[in-house]
Amino acid sequence: MATVEATKANFEELIDGNPFVIVDFWAPWCAPCRAFGPIFEAASEQNPDIVFAKVNTEAETELAAHFQVRSIPTLMIFRDQIILFAQPGSLPRQALDEVIAQVRAVDMDEVRREVAEESEHDHGCCGHDHGDEGHQH
Repeated sequence: MATVEATKANFEELIDGNPFVIVDFWAPWCAPCRAFGPIFEAASEQNPDIVFAKVNTEAETELAAHFQVRSIPTLMIFRDQIILFAQPGSLPRQALDEVIAQVRAVDMDEVRREVAEESEHDHGCCGHDHGDEGHQH
């Protein structure tokens, strides 16, 4: 499967509608991004069950800001709408293959249990006791 362009208009649908999505945040002027492009594309062809999406941070500044992308390329991997991996920097092909294998091996039932437990503890956000002030974010 070839990579798909992710935009503000289709990003939520891509993440919600697919169990496994790898997102490459990049920009056309970024030499490491351009070097990583063929590696990302080749991985997409080797893993047809995974959606490989590219976000042009120049065109999609809101998406980049939402995910706090400060360095490009940045790679994020979502499984069942949960970010399991987020790392700036270009990866060599073997490293990308290893990351994909590790994320494939994750027990998502266990991850969902951990997320549920975190959200039950102390409002599930930041570990602060908000007392009678309420909870604001």
